[in-house]
Amino acid sequence: MLILGIAGGTGSGKTTVVNQILNELPDEEVTVISQDSYYTVTDNLSYEERTKINFDHPRAIDFDLLVKHLGILKTGKPIEQPIYSFAKHNRTKDTIKTHPSKVLIVEGILIFTNKELRDMLDIKVFVHADSDERLIRRMRRDIQERGRDMGEVLKRYQETLKPMHEQFIEPSKMYADIIIPNDRFNTVAVDIVRTVISERL
Repeated sequence: MLILGIAGGTGSGKTTVVNQILNELPDEEVTVISQDSYYTVTDNLSYEERTKINFDHPRAIDFDLLVKHLGILKTGKPIEQPIYSFAKHNRTKDTIKTHPSKVLIVEGILIFTNKELRDMLDIKVFVHADSDERLIRRMRRDIQERGRDMGEVLKRYQETLKPMHEQFIEPSKMYADIIIPNDRFNTVAVDIVRTVISERL
């Protein structure tokens, strides 16, 4: 199994890069695991308390479970991948049965901040984008897909997103094997990643 990690700030274009890679690989040969599925369970908190959680800090991620699941997949066994609700700020009771495959893509803003997870990644890709562009994309996504209002998105950006990006995410770029500048449609960098994957397979 080849494990590919794709990191980068919120709204940097990680999903676009993942999709570009997926388009070139047979469905049965690739599985995608999202860091967002592994936010820590917050059953013990009220909804109001959950809204105050700093979801952009590494502590918000259940890295122990994520690392455990990757280990299980590497042995050739399936896992029950959690499903997270951004509307409720909590993990749901449902799971997705996820099967091992030749290529496993792990994507998320904080995946390079955890050494145990980082050491499991065969190829580490960091998608870099201008901060203004990332904010615009984040606003568009949170308002259209997650039911947030503009004030809430901007407040969260100023109080947690930007400081956490500067403290944890941007420094984690140093661990990347490949950095993709996503200020434009970067086909060359993605082609290099696809070539490396093809050679490993």
